Amino acid sequence: MRTYAGAFVSRVTARKRLPLDYSVASLRLVDFLVDGLRKDGAEEARVSGALLGIGAYVGEVLVRRADAQWVDFDADQQAYFGQPIGVRMPDGRVWNPLGKVRNCFAAGSSQESLRTFYLTLHGRGRRAAA
Repeated sequence: MRTYAGAFVSRVTARKRLPLDYSVASLRLVDFLVDGLRKDGAEEARVSGALLGIGAYVGEVLVRRADAQWVDFDADQQAYFGQPIGVRMPDGRVWNPLGKVRNCFAAGSSQESLRTFYLTLHGRGRRAAA
């Protein structure tokens, strides 16, 4: 997923000069990106590639800033999250950033903010937040 997140950042920043630097602060910009997709009236199926890229980016922020690791979910976790991959926090908890982005798209960032998701996330490591 790290490679996928990097490819997403390259695609998005090539067209627009967006400061997607894997910082916690950049998640506010990601909230705006998701809200922009919503405001355009796009169906989730039509923007699924963009949502996957955004989810990979959010997960990579967790990896870089909260000491998480990308993991393949076991069968029970896949059934629960509806995704084959997610992140494991230092305390062992697993989270689904890909699904969180879909929820943000469905409800809007005022209800499902990705920045707030990070800031209220249990099990984070103690890296410096950028």
